Amino acid sequence: MTDPTTKPYLVRAIYEWCSDSGYTPYLSVKVDESTRVPLEYVKNGEIVLNISPDATRNITLGRDVVQFSARFNGVSREISVPIHAVAAIFARENGQGLFFPTEPASGTPGQGTDAPESAPDGGDEPGPDTPTRPSRPRLQVVK
Repeated sequence: MTDPTTKPYLVRAIYEWCSDSGYTPYLSVKVDESTRVPLEYVKNGEIVLNISPDATRNITLGRDVVQFSARFNGVSREISVPIHAVAAIFARENGQGLFFPTEPASGTPGQGTDAPESAPDGGDEPGPDTPTRPSRPRLQVVK
């Protein structure tokens, strides 16, 4: 088995630093099938979440998962983000924080389907990008 990751400890440290400094902590998440987030707010396979104490309820920054309740457009949602899906944690006000390299969900059983999506280096992710391209509105000059 591999060594435990330092990521959950670093996420907690930046979260506490943001809270102590009066900054708003934001969490950038690479969405996959193991994340529970409102999919209507996901763009290009990612979502950025405000995880400040004012915006969340019952937040838990655990070793394997970040969990909390938050309101989206007035509707309370339960959010669950595995640590492997955390791409960054940073302060909204100044952008300072930590940005993590992308990592496969190798520590989670049954996550073998992640490898084909994250393998291309060109940034082509057929899942999230394909539906948004055709439905994107375009302006056209008509004479």
